[in-house]
Amino acid sequence: MAKLVYDKTGRLLFTKEMKKDYTILIPMMAKIHFNIIKNVFIHYGYKAVLLETDGPEIAQVGLKYVHNDTCYPAILVIGQLIHALQSGKYDVDKTALMITQTGGGCRASNYIHLLRKALVKAGLERVPVVSLNMSGLEKNSGFKLTLPMLRRMVAGGLYGDMIMSLDNQVKPYEINKGDSAHLIEKWTDKLTDVMANGHGFTRKEIAENLNCIAEDFSKIPVKKAPKIKVGVVGEIYVKYSSLGNNNLEQFLYEQGCEINMPGILGFAMFKVDNRLEDYKLYGGSKAKYIVVGKLMNYLKELEGMLIDAQLKYGFRSITRYEHTKALVKGIVGYGSKMGEGWLLTGEMLELAESGFPNIICTQPFGCLPNHINGKGMIRQIRRVNDKANIVAIDYDPGAPRVNQENRIKLMLAVAKENLKNEINKKSDPAPSVKKVTVKAVKRGS
Repeated sequence: MAKLVYDKTGRLLFTKEMKKDYTILIPMMAKIHFNIIKNVFIHYGYKAVLLETDGPEIAQVGLKYVHNDTCYPAILVIGQLIHALQSGKYDVDKTALMITQTGGGCRASNYIHLLRKALVKAGLERVPVVSLNMSGLEKNSGFKLTLPMLRRMVAGGLYGDMIMSLDNQVKPYEINKGDSAHLIEKWTDKLTDVMANGHGFTRKEIAENLNCIAEDFSKIPVKKAPKIKVGVVGEIYVKYSSLGNNNLEQFLYEQGCEINMPGILGFAMFKVDNRLEDYKLYGGSKAKYIVVGKLMNYLKELEGMLIDAQLKYGFRSITRYEHTKALVKGIVGYGSKMGEGWLLTGEMLELAESGFPNIICTQPFGCLPNHINGKGMIRQIRRVNDKANIVAIDYDPGAPRVNQENRIKLMLAVAKENLKNEINKKSDPAPSVKKVTVKAVKRGS
């Protein structure tokens, strides 16, 4: 067992000695993305394990150690981590936990403190917690984010967005069930190997890989048929996490829908862009503004690569961040940036505009910013686009799954009727128009 080292505040540190033989447990959110990013940590010598446990017991463990008035994502994330420690699968004297820390006004910045408090309550205070952040909030000698690691993580997130988008476009129509799932597994393994060998994260390599992924998915035999098109938005954890949204994607797939779920790249661009907007609204360091601007340009370049690859092989492309941002002008101010902020409103407007008017807005209990920019903006979105068919679904430990699914089915019933009317409208022949000849009348007759 490694020697336990504490800083001046009493925080247990993750040391260089621990890196050698400690297993780091990572909570699940977006399965495709996180499986690729997890392998980046493994490449850098960390024994990382991505938790895929689910079930009602996770929330119950979370409620045991976290106050029930806390954000639902915090209850699930902390519950999943402590449940793993108590499962007997891991040596708690050689296990560490990893959790993100944004540093912003969202309560997610404080999940790490709630987790440490929960560990003490569970008698597991000897388990160190690693903060994954880019703000220098917490530092550990045994874990450090380097520029090469960050570039690999950004590339991994971009690949995850591409694979997720293409899977959602192909899976509902594939002739041979499982073809798309096979490609997800193939490319997760392939990209892991590529980046482990020091490749796959330069601009040229990213563009080549994105094209190869799109080409591979384009070869899957499909049979197109009219389907209900559903967009999924919301707080980032319950939007992507099957544990958080009761396996929403699978439920919609079983209902015969095609899903459009905006990617993580858009959220990353939103967070970077917020720093630029802060400077415009409140002033600040000009040097920082320039550096952040360069980072934003880099992300825009990656976004363009992803769009080009999708269009080249006949897929629906993601929408450019700048267009989504422009849609909310005059509706929500760019200073509304807590949680998903104005981006949540923008994504709903963009989905309705791009042919996915049936929208599920996933709302976790305790997330006030998302209730304001999500549920609170539905009426305004319908004023802008009367085709928008939106339902806000609340997710919390006390919300029965059957109630959530019944509310979604009501929205889908409206969507089904709208689709039927649209098909009938296209199939009906144009009404015949009787030509009427009007004789000119002589002036004065």
